[in-house]
Amino acid sequence: MRAARYYDRKDIRIEEIPEPELKPGAVAIDVAWCGICGTDLHEYLEGPIFIPPKGSPHPISGEEAPVTMGHEFSGTVTALGEGVTDLEVGQNVVVEPYIIRDDVEVGPGRSYHLSPDMNFIGLGGRGGGLSEKIVVERRWVHPIGDIPLDQAALIEPLSVGHHAFVRSGAESGDVALVGGAGPIGLLTAAVLKAEGLTVYISELSEARKAKARETGVADEVFDPREVDVAERVRELTDGQGADVGFECSSVPVVLDTLMDTVRPNGVIVNVSIWGRKPEVDMPTLVLKEIDLRGTIGYANDHPATIRLVQEGRIDLAPFITGRIGLDGLVDEGFDQLINNNEEHVKILVDPNA
Repeated sequence: MRAARYYDRKDIRIEEIPEPELKPGAVAIDVAWCGICGTDLHEYLEGPIFIPPKGSPHPISGEEAPVTMGHEFSGTVTALGEGVTDLEVGQNVVVEPYIIRDDVEVGPGRSYHLSPDMNFIGLGGRGGGLSEKIVVERRWVHPIGDIPLDQAALIEPLSVGHHAFVRSGAESGDVALVGGAGPIGLLTAAVLKAEGLTVYISELSEARKAKARETGVADEVFDPREVDVAERVRELTDGQGADVGFECSSVPVVLDTLMDTVRPNGVIVNVSIWGRKPEVDMPTLVLKEIDLRGTIGYANDHPATIRLVQEGRIDLAPFITGRIGLDGLVDEGFDQLINNNEEHVKILVDPNA
């Protein structure tokens, strides 16, 4: 089968590799669509980061570069390994793409995403969505019912937004400010709207502001060059400020804006991945008793995220801004997202095209 294989920085090759072998307790899946993630771009430009470099195999998967890429994907079950009785051949599914140790529990309330040596399918080994087929442990496979397979490829990044919402402790009726309208910022805002929050977005890019308005994920969108965002939010909340803020940009001034905007005793959730250590306005955090929380990935979020889409509370179609075949991965996918990123939210790849 064909697969996109990561060898090193700026070295991704489309190759023929053996099809994966079905094992007991696992599920064979024909991949339908795979999204290109910001993490994939970082690996391409700056890596290897999550990908274990040649000569340093991952302690759980035992794999090293080259590895098959892709962790945001959907597909159809084609075979069930021995012991798998609660799925059916022909079901459409998505994958929660974790690599964790076999003895780590994954039930409700378990923070398995924080376990030692955690990594991701499509980065740390065990195949990936940028291939025609994959075999995955049953515990990571989630049925999606009648959600279209292209939209289902966005369930994984949407689950990141859902986990950030859960971490925030926000409730229906609360007011949120999302800093940054890139893919994760938009999808986080979509979850917040679906959960009944009033959502404001702060963003500079004209294209991203337009996408936020087009998708309906924000009640209002502010350009910080044109308006004092914190003051405007206070005006809209009778002087109180936002209950919760979500940092989705990894830009220090955005974090400062969120610190100014949230009310005393408010919560800020950092969703973005920082490439450097930012300065944090500790005096404001102390004097307002702000709760600054980190978040990474997801844990038991996929079922709830899938329900939001199944119930029609989130429409993922508008976030798909491109569809390409595997041969166009670098030129039509990575290069577009690197050099023309304001025009795109999610580019999907059909590994069979």
